[in-house]
Amino acid sequence: MISIIKKLGFNLKNKKTIYLVESEEDKEFVKESLEEEKYIGIDTEFNWRNTYFPELSLLQISTRSKILLIDCLKCKRLGYLNKILEDKTKTIIMHSSRSDTTVLNTNLKIKLNNCFDIQIAEKFINGGEIKNYGFIVAKYFGYELDKSETNSNWLKRPLTGKQLEYAADDVNFLIPTYKKQLKALKILKKEKEAITEFRKETLLGNQELYISRLKKLKKASKEERDIFLWREKHAKEKDLPPSYIFEDKFLKTITKKLKHKKEQPHEFLKFFKDNSAAKDFLKFIEL
Repeated sequence: MISIIKKLGFNLKNKKTIYLVESEEDKEFVKESLEEEKYIGIDTEFNWRNTYFPELSLLQISTRSKILLIDCLKCKRLGYLNKILEDKTKTIIMHSSRSDTTVLNTNLKIKLNNCFDIQIAEKFINGGEIKNYGFIVAKYFGYELDKSETNSNWLKRPLTGKQLEYAADDVNFLIPTYKKQLKALKILKKEKEAITEFRKETLLGNQELYISRLKKLKKASKEERDIFLWREKHAKEKDLPPSYIFEDKFLKTITKKLKHKKEQPHEFLKFFKDNSAAKDFLKFIEL
C-alpha cells in the first residue's frame, strides 16, 4: 500500500505530502490524484549503462498538493497513466525534457504532448545559457538542493530515505518554477519561441532511438548507414548498447573491408565485442 513519507515545504507556500507508491493496487489513488490536475511535474530516475533501452526505476510526479513517487520496479502495469499524461489539456512540466520523454516513451509507451521545459525556458530568460535544475531552484526559491544521490544505484531496493528525498526534490519545484518563468517569458515576448523549442525536444524524445543516432552520420555512405542500422537492430534485440556490438570508430573500417571482396570472414571478427554478434553480422552480409 501507499506510504506517506513526510511533508515538504521549503520556501513554498503550500506544503506537499509525499506518497511512495509501491503497489499496483494503488492505481485508483494515483488516477484520482492526477485526473483533474491542469499542471503536472514529471521526473524520472533510471539506469542507462548496460542496456539498449533506459531502465526506469522511479517515476516522480508532482501536483499542487502532492508528490507521488511510483516505484516502477514494483508497479509494472502503469498503462492507465498514458491517457492522463498524454492529455493535451494538461501542461507537463520537466527539466531537460528530452531524456525524460525518452524514458517514458521507451518504458511506458507514453508520448507526451504539451510540455514545458524549465531548462529551455531559463535559457530564453537569461540570454541563452543552459542552467541545471539546482541553479534554477536556487534562483527562484533560494533553496540549495542536495545532489549527493545523483549517481546512486536507483535499481537497488529498498530505496533509502535520502534517495526518496532527493527524488521528491526533483519535482517539488517544477510547477511553481513554471509559473514564474511563464510570466517572465510573456514579459520578454519569448513565450511562443520557447514553446516551439519545447515541442522540438518532446518530438525528439518520442521518436525511435536509432533516428537521432542516425542523424549524426551526416556524411555516411549508404553502406555505412545499412551497417549502422543492422547494429541498432541487433542491439535492440539483445537489449545491449550499440557500442557493445562494435564501437562507432570501426564503422568506416568495417564498411571499407566489406567492399574488398578478397577479405576473409575472420577479418571482421576483431572489430566485434563477441563472436555471437560477429557471426550474426556475417550472416547479414552473406559472406
